[in-house]
Amino acid sequence: MQENDMNLFDTVSNDIKTAMLAQDKLRLEALRGVKKEFLEAKTAKGADGELSDDAAVKILQKMVKQRKDSAAIYAEQNRPELAEKETAEVAVLEAYLPQQLSQAELDAAIKAVIAQTGATSAQDMGKVMGVATKSLAGKAEGRAISEAVKRLLG
Repeated sequence: MQENDMNLFDTVSNDIKTAMLAQDKLRLEALRGVKKEFLEAKTAKGADGELSDDAAVKILQKMVKQRKDSAAIYAEQNRPELAEKETAEVAVLEAYLPQQLSQAELDAAIKAVIAQTGATSAQDMGKVMGVATKSLAGKAEGRAISEAVKRLLG
């Protein structure tokens, strides 16, 4: 990313204005939630008032996971209208995340990490997970990474 490119914080701020003008309530609500989290991260103790895109992606991933978990709970409780709202917000948020790896791409990346770390069995899972979660940050969910590592080491 060049210096003159907008960062995620600026992009979300601009998209809030667009959603307001379009009167897109769901998108507006989701993006306001994102901006709130971003602002809290920028002003948190020890923060330097800046928010890197890496940090922003981590926040977005956490928010996506929370919404997916909530949607699952609402679905279990037979509250489809609430589950749909959470799922719709997930779609809004995921548009700001880097493209997620396909299963084949994820498996290939994990195999490379296994080779790199010299892992041979499930006992080496921690070693592989440490490297994999760092190298695949933003490109795959933690759960998907751990399932792939388990399967490929098993």
